[in-house]
Amino acid sequence: MSIAELRRVTKEREKGLSRAERRSGERDNRAAAFFLLPWLIGLVGLTAGPMLVSLYLAFTDYNLLQDAHFTGLDNITHMVHDTRLHQSLKVTFTYVVFGVPLQLAVALGLALLLDRGMRGLTFYRSALYLPSLLGGSVAIAVLWRIIFGDDGLVNDVLGVFGVASRSWVGDPNTALGTVILLHVWTFGSPMVIFLAGLRQIPREYYEAASTDGASAWRRFRSITLPLLTPMIFFNLVLGIIGSFQSFTQAFVVSGGTGGPADSTLFYTLYLYQEGFGSFRMGYASALAWLLLVIVAAFTAVNFWASKYWVFYDD
Repeated sequence: MSIAELRRVTKEREKGLSRAERRSGERDNRAAAFFLLPWLIGLVGLTAGPMLVSLYLAFTDYNLLQDAHFTGLDNITHMVHDTRLHQSLKVTFTYVVFGVPLQLAVALGLALLLDRGMRGLTFYRSALYLPSLLGGSVAIAVLWRIIFGDDGLVNDVLGVFGVASRSWVGDPNTALGTVILLHVWTFGSPMVIFLAGLRQIPREYYEAASTDGASAWRRFRSITLPLLTPMIFFNLVLGIIGSFQSFTQAFVVSGGTGGPADSTLFYTLYLYQEGFGSFRMGYASALAWLLLVIVAAFTAVNFWASKYWVFYDD
């Protein structure tokens, strides 16, 4: 049916509607609009509105106490020469490049272990998921700082083997590693997704491969891994986005300063310091939009590259 015929049929149906039916449809539309109104208010007042304001502030000099003054591209120019910004980018990229793959590897390994149908699977799955619920909290970050401190549990264990104690969070060479380790520890969410993906793989594939003499490694490489690529892609995208937005761990572990020699100066932490520490809200808004561009670029690259390594059932 052509578009013209479709329009003609639609008009004839509209003419055929009774007045009562049209009124009933109008009432339904008003009811739907009424129920959507809170969401629309939140979208405009809490999301779209603040985003547009921050976009304007990104080109201004604003300190919360005085009116914003339009400065053009001064904030962008300042970014180019801001050494602390460059350090925060270096720290954040290191955190993402090492933290996300390690977390996914641990999550996949544990999912493979739990997929073997052991007893008490529900208990183990819940226990291993628990770190994901607690990992982003302030209490866990404080506990992590104590564990890796001068008199922490890590030094007590290493002292048994004669290793000299040190402050792992106070050493520029190891401070970022402790935060990455905390990120890897919160493997629960990707683990559950991997476990769900493993349960969807037909067992007939493994039986056929075993009949052909395929080893366990060959079955994992040729069956499990390709069929899990959609889940790997999903966890990878969410993991990268979440890692770029990490704040609580770095803030608490470093005491809000960025750690020794800015070794844990995450991008979000530096943005916080500029906005709520130095009250340079205009510059902080510009940093926020730069973060959006970086995350969007990584996401776009992942979606572009996915067509070369992600395999779907169809």
